[in-house]
Amino acid sequence: MSEQETAAYPTTIDETLSPNSLKVLQKRYLKKDESGQPIERPSDMFARVARNIASAEAAFGASPERVDEVARDFYELMTSLDFLPNSPTLMNAGRELQQLSACFVLPVGDSMESIFDAVRDTALIHKSGGGTGFSFSRLRPSGDQVRSTQGVSSGPISFMRVFNQATEAVKQGGTRRGANMGVLRIDHPDILDFVKCKLDGDFQNFNISVALTEAFMDAVGTGEPYDLLNPRDGEVVGQMDAREVYDLIVEMAWATGDPGIIFIDRMNRDNPTPLLGEIESTNPCGEQPLLPYEACNLGSVNLSRFVRYGEAGPEVDWDGMADVVHRGVRFLDDVIEVNEYPLAKIGELARGNRKIGLGVMGWADMLIMMGMSYDSDEAVALGEKVMGFIEAEARLASVKLAEERGTFPNFEDSVYDTPDGLRMRNATVSTIAPTGTLSIIANCSSGIEPLFAVSYVRTVMDNDRLIEVNPLFEDLALKQGFYSRDLMALIAEHGTVHGIDSVPENVQRTFVTAHDIAPEWHVRMQAAFQKYTDNAVSKTVNFANEATIDDVRHVYDLAHQLGVKGVTIYRDGSKDNQVLSTGKTAKSGKGDVEFVRHGEIEPRPRPSVTMGRTEKIQTGCGNLYVTINSDEQGLCEVFTQMGKSGGCAASQSEALSRMISVSLRAGVDPQAILKHLRGIRCPSPAWAQGGKVLSCADAVGIAMEHYLEWMETGHASTTVSKNNDGLVNLAGACPECGGSLEHESGCSVCRACGYSKCA
Repeated sequence: MSEQETAAYPTTIDETLSPNSLKVLQKRYLKKDESGQPIERPSDMFARVARNIASAEAAFGASPERVDEVARDFYELMTSLDFLPNSPTLMNAGRELQQLSACFVLPVGDSMESIFDAVRDTALIHKSGGGTGFSFSRLRPSGDQVRSTQGVSSGPISFMRVFNQATEAVKQGGTRRGANMGVLRIDHPDILDFVKCKLDGDFQNFNISVALTEAFMDAVGTGEPYDLLNPRDGEVVGQMDAREVYDLIVEMAWATGDPGIIFIDRMNRDNPTPLLGEIESTNPCGEQPLLPYEACNLGSVNLSRFVRYGEAGPEVDWDGMADVVHRGVRFLDDVIEVNEYPLAKIGELARGNRKIGLGVMGWADMLIMMGMSYDSDEAVALGEKVMGFIEAEARLASVKLAEERGTFPNFEDSVYDTPDGLRMRNATVSTIAPTGTLSIIANCSSGIEPLFAVSYVRTVMDNDRLIEVNPLFEDLALKQGFYSRDLMALIAEHGTVHGIDSVPENVQRTFVTAHDIAPEWHVRMQAAFQKYTDNAVSKTVNFANEATIDDVRHVYDLAHQLGVKGVTIYRDGSKDNQVLSTGKTAKSGKGDVEFVRHGEIEPRPRPSVTMGRTEKIQTGCGNLYVTINSDEQGLCEVFTQMGKSGGCAASQSEALSRMISVSLRAGVDPQAILKHLRGIRCPSPAWAQGGKVLSCADAVGIAMEHYLEWMETGHASTTVSKNNDGLVNLAGACPECGGSLEHESGCSVCRACGYSKCA
């Protein structure tokens, strides 16, 4: 875009964005030069996107003057922060890549050719900035016959590892991390292995969900067994107790956050083009059911922008909201026209069905401005009313577009092709997506989630501690006269305003956070929005650490009862649990699993006499000497010493070795420890002993591998084996800025810098 074209657009957005918005845009969205410095202002980015998307109007006969008029309207739509499209559109529109969709689903067929075609296609999508969903339900179970080779199948879990490693390779070379959703039907014979596949920390590039059928849920209700089907021929190959399997799913979700559940029959009930195929999977965040080779582009209406204060108090600006919905639908339909899809098959189906997903953000802000508590019947009722209004207006806008441009090409294969059916331009119009980074740009709450915190402390350079306060709370506290820096610090320490006497009781009720709200209210709110959403609703049900397995089961039951299409839960601190398999489980891969909660085990005392060995490994920080010792019960301690004294690397290695020693004496499996050490990266890797040592932590893992081999065989390897996994980050802390991570729909998002990881 020329300087003259850019100058024609107002630039006030550059001065009005919040500091966090500017930081996120500069780091992740604005064009940069070869040195990584931004060469765009936010206003330039919005102008670039507006002109590029509006260029689609020419394909429908618009004059150059009309195209420019639409571009200016799109620019105002975005810079007002009333509406924002999904991240790939902001990043890529008007640039060389021009891939504007976030959501894709690929088929995985039951042949080696189909599987590795899907791996290749996944790499291309991840390279372009998209996320992928798969169903592995077509793959025959492990141990099943393969006639072409007279061998046996390794099953879907083994092939998931191939996809996971391919994602890791692309992630290392790309600018955005690829994210995957893995789905397996509940009636697949390998379902137990799938449910437990993330116990050992594997599949870090996957969210996983079990596709529950209505037949299975009926069997759970009646306590009857259900059939397992071989996908190769559909034959019944066994039965399992439905309640036992359901209980295992609940226990795994309680322990690790995975698997989520999707109600696959409900998704296909609302499939607008059933003649084109069945829905098998969703995108990585769970909210966009798609056919194989289908894509969807998303956008969000900022609800916090549509509260007006009249004589009778706050009220919703329905006319303003309707206007933005109609403009947003036109914007998203134009995105389809100019989008350059990573695969020809995807482009064909995306343009054939023209699915769009208009959703919302800023819902918690709207409730606060309306004076409503998130966990209240009136808030749930307003949620239904708001989404019902948006859905109705979005469909009306799609019908009007169809009058201008024609219905979507696959209309005759759709449920709309009836005498009384709507003549739609788009097969679907609404989706509630997670809006982690978009909501930072818009300075509003994310999706339909409650507030994550009212006040929190952010550490910046030179260890300065800044207190960040929700702007709505800060404004109210100033107006009502109870604001003080000490109070804000106290709230940040507590994580909630509940129980703080200096905060008025009505304010405490309004400013509830995710952990103040009983889990059932999360589900009720999700169901309220799902009632009027074509696709599905992204929502995380948050639990306190002390929540029980029965609490999680109640939420899963309620989700089924209230008609949602899927549910994701996260129990605070669940990643800190140690998960122990019973003997029966360890041998067979099936059976009960024992969970030991944090704080319930203590390390055994350090013995007075140990024996072991010391290994020198070259790292990017210098030579690291790793000493590993055992007692009569096995490995019991690790010591590390840097070849050069002092420094951060030495102190961090000492801290690491102390934590490993405590874990070993507490009974943690050494293999589990080294699995998490191997693959941790630092900025200074080194080549040593025929392999790459990625960090000091990686070096300790290598030494532990060699020590275990020495104990078993009497001699140890002198080479460095390949890493099991890629980058490993500590849960709860942002790896880029050290801020707090919020768990949202299977993703981790940092609202301080915009970092996100969707698996």
